[in-house]
Amino acid sequence: MAVVMYIPLDCHLQEWEYLHSGFVEVFVPFYWDFDQVNGILRFRLAGRITDEEVHDYYREASEIALAVNPRAGIMDLSDVISLDVSRQTISNLAKGVPILPDPERPRIVIASSTLVLGITRMFLTEGEVTRPNLYVVQTQEAAWAILGVKDVHFGPYNKK
Repeated sequence: MAVVMYIPLDCHLQEWEYLHSGFVEVFVPFYWDFDQVNGILRFRLAGRITDEEVHDYYREASEIALAVNPRAGIMDLSDVISLDVSRQTISNLAKGVPILPDPERPRIVIASSTLVLGITRMFLTEGEVTRPNLYVVQTQEAAWAILGVKDVHFGPYNKK
């Protein structure tokens, strides 16, 4: 039996699972928040990610980015436990229309694990034509440095 729970935005998945270890399974594929001060839309993927979840995320993230029109986007994969996504899916998404349609806007992927870092670098290589300002980093601090941000002010984003 799986229990669907939402994780607090400031809590890493591993910490949350430890604190709530009575649950059989935690399933939170993606969620987002927005820094209105700096205009940064951040999407966070967590847990075990499959092709289907990547497609769902990409569709929903595109709708939100269009509505919010951020100056920059971050995809934080720090809480991804496994990324069971096919090479074909990565290639198709990398060559397709970006979530942030303006190619000049910076996009940053935070990938802390070696496996996720390798897959995101494949996305970076295959998508460099449509995403010239895409960066892959291992920490949030590196992302803030690229964006020239000293203080972040993320809060929940609610679809209207």
